[in-house]
Amino acid sequence: MDAKPGLIVRIAAYLRKNGVQVLGEALVNFILPFVIYTYAEAPLGEVRALLVSSAPPILWSLVEFARHRRIDALSVLVVSGIALSLLAMLGGGGARFLQLREKLVTGVIGLAFLVSALIGKPMIYELARASMRRKSEGEAQQFEMLQVNAGFRRTMTVMTVVWGLGLLVDVAISVVLVFALSIRDYLIVNPILGYGTMGALSLWTFLYGQRARRRGEARRAAAAALAVGPDSGGSGG
Repeated sequence: MDAKPGLIVRIAAYLRKNGVQVLGEALVNFILPFVIYTYAEAPLGEVRALLVSSAPPILWSLVEFARHRRIDALSVLVVSGIALSLLAMLGGGGARFLQLREKLVTGVIGLAFLVSALIGKPMIYELARASMRRKSEGEAQQFEMLQVNAGFRRTMTVMTVVWGLGLLVDVAISVVLVFALSIRDYLIVNPILGYGTMGALSLWTFLYGQRARRRGEARRAAAAALAVGPDSGGSGG
């Protein structure tokens, strides 16, 4: 019942704190690529115009990494995405092929999520721990202590699998759109799909995490009641 108001409050607080960042990402990842391609297509052709239009998002990623540089799981993921994007730019081929190669970044990350869950090292846990460590070492250590709890490990694994599958579904839809839409239309639709996927996965993660936390607290309360019950009964006799 109270998860929805809590979610709205958190979204509002996030937008107040990161509104400029969100607008910057929209400009660099959505508006600039479309505008650059629109004006560069005629003089440069489809392929070169696509290459030029992909420069702002890659430069943005490099700047963000330089600002928050730290060697952890989150940094490795960011650097891997930048490297794959650069490989996609340098690989050559036609315009459609170039668009498909750009989705390689999302596909590889999605597979990495699934593999990490299979080997018992769920990436959601690693990324959450890296994010907490950036803010507070003590908070990160408390988070790490939860690893002894089987329910916590299961929650991290389920989240990781859902994120992996969600990213792969995003890739599959994008592959269809590459051949169904014009390049200009795809440049509009693809960022919306990408941000929509990330938003949906983030919302599900928040709601699932809240539910898992409530269930964990209920199990601990029930276990405590069972442990106290016999003792209190014995003392009463």
